[in-house]
Amino acid sequence: MRASKYLIATVKETPSDAEIVSHQLMLRAGLIRKLASGLYTWLPLGLRVLQKVSQIVREEMNKSDAMEVSMPVVQPSQLWEESGRWQQMGPELVRFKDRHDRDFCLGPTHEEVITDLVRNEYSSYRQLPANIYQIQTKFRDERRPRFGVMRSREFIMKDAYSFHSSQECLDETYAVMHQTYCNIFDRLGLNYRPVIADSGNIGGSKSHEFHVLADSGEDEIVFSSASDYAANIELAVGTPMPIDDEDDGEPKSRELVDTDQASTIEEVAATLTVSPQRILKTLFVHAANDEGERTDNLVALLLRGDQELNETKISKISGVASPLEFADDELIQKKLECSVGSLGPVGLSDLGIRCIADNSTSEMHNFVCGANKPGHHFINANWDDDCSPDAIMDIRKVREGDISPDGKGTLSIKRGIEVGHIFQLGTKYSAALNAKVLDKNGKSVVMPMGCYGIGVTRVVAACIEQNHDAHGIIWPKAIAPFQLVIILIDAHKSEQIVEFGNSLYVQAQELGVEVLLDDRDKKTSPGVKFADSELMGLPHRLVVSPRSLADGVIEYKNRVATEKQLIETDAIASFLQKLFS
Repeated sequence: MRASKYLIATVKETPSDAEIVSHQLMLRAGLIRKLASGLYTWLPLGLRVLQKVSQIVREEMNKSDAMEVSMPVVQPSQLWEESGRWQQMGPELVRFKDRHDRDFCLGPTHEEVITDLVRNEYSSYRQLPANIYQIQTKFRDERRPRFGVMRSREFIMKDAYSFHSSQECLDETYAVMHQTYCNIFDRLGLNYRPVIADSGNIGGSKSHEFHVLADSGEDEIVFSSASDYAANIELAVGTPMPIDDEDDGEPKSRELVDTDQASTIEEVAATLTVSPQRILKTLFVHAANDEGERTDNLVALLLRGDQELNETKISKISGVASPLEFADDELIQKKLECSVGSLGPVGLSDLGIRCIADNSTSEMHNFVCGANKPGHHFINANWDDDCSPDAIMDIRKVREGDISPDGKGTLSIKRGIEVGHIFQLGTKYSAALNAKVLDKNGKSVVMPMGCYGIGVTRVVAACIEQNHDAHGIIWPKAIAPFQLVIILIDAHKSEQIVEFGNSLYVQAQELGVEVLLDDRDKKTSPGVKFADSELMGLPHRLVVSPRSLADGVIEYKNRVATEKQLIETDAIASFLQKLFS
């Protein structure tokens, strides 16, 4: 491609509304342009990257025996009403009516559409498993689109759905897709981690997220220093380091003490001269009835004072209202005749309040806790008949330095950008849409499903977040828009420069190299050409100038190298062949 005939839309200044590096560089390098909030046009340079990502995804999905289809973007409301999601989705779902006043939406995902297809085309277990995917544009009316294509209203996604005759069959396909995703992100050249994850609103049981490690990531991921254990912080487990004190472990007599106005963990610790590790923190949330409905009954959650509650873990506990809702001070005052700040577990069983304690509290002894009496706490409290949990569970957020759950190493916490997510959906959608096949006994059974997504546009942004420097983007080889740029200096003054540059261009093309010939006229200075090549992240650069050509050499520079190389002109063909072989 000749730069003189190509849209090179680089921008020198950083746009004021671009908050993160990927958004800034995608605008500055001329990959995208904003049309409206959360809507972007992909320019030629950006589209080349996007297409390369899509192709790698497609190739690896095809290797896994998945079948590619293309489903409609526009979806009828009837399918969403069958699954129960027409109302559940809320304002994120872009809805409209056609000229006949029928309800439709722009697809944010395709569980309903694919299930409808399969229930009409598959009838026997002999046809299963079936793994069907597409790479397509999705629409979600984000409340606050931000970070460019990282969180936009319109985006490209690879979504796949598998259908099975048994759970064992689903497990096998799930394992294949997990490996397929690893293959995809390996080929893309990304530093990533697959982590155990929460399924969220989409439903299902088993779930893994794939995160690109980057400081700008919205999610926290946890992984072991000495094993392959990794999880989203919402589900991560670990063992906290033992309490560091000089207590001999012998139980002491519980004492009621006046703590005056001290109410926070820090204030109580300072007042009583104890470590927060030795304080038991008590939180109250709303309980749920047998039908899962929120009530005004309370559930007490007990943690060490230095630990933080994991709301995702709590919301999955039977008997706790979901979504999780903390009790307000008025309700607590009514139930316990005490306000927040002096709350504790002593005597809660007599009030019929269920107590759930974190695993880390089980070894606590001679601890401090609220006395359920304003301005008072107990010291030297221990687990006994009037102070004991109904259940001991993992309800806390792990922390940096916790012991890995497999006992191998300690946990580190990094920020990550989610670029892929795989789920075992079970029968949530297939049951709702009556998607059944006959099993080997001739019995009609609902098909368990799997779901596997990759944010293709998000991958491009995540790659930039991970691969850039002060000069611009540093593309991994596999998805660089062009592999090589040839820059001509003062070509308007020298026919020799033009001829040699054209010959290099042809040689590179004959080798199958994706090459950009920067033949822009004298209005574009050499400095601008150099800056553009680095901003756009092109991996290899050759410079043809009157001075170097007179000396019988061509200047070469790798995008990540600090030093330049001089290549003799008569050796340039073999150099290119070696470089791109």
